[in-house]
Amino acid sequence: MTKSLIAISSALVLTVTMPLAALAQSASNVPATPANDAEVEARFKAADKNGDGKVTREEAEAGLPRVAMAWEKIDVDKKGYITLEQLQFIAANNR
Repeated sequence: MTKSLIAISSALVLTVTMPLAALAQSASNVPATPANDAEVEARFKAADKNGDGKVTREEAEAGLPRVAMAWEKIDVDKKGYITLEQLQFIAANNR
């Protein structure tokens, strides 16, 4: 019976800690919040791979992970892209 309890306890610990470890790993891959408009602009331009002045969800997933995670809240008009001005407004209100 003791061995069964130990096995169950170990399984529960792994079940609980594995998702937390994965969450911590993914959070550590997200860059810090930009400190100023110049940094926001630099990150936006780096993510805008085709240089059209717009960042699509796909570009955000590759270069702006925080934006990608909040895409539904940012692209409220469902245009499929965001502009630098939108991102600067959001960043200014979240500092």
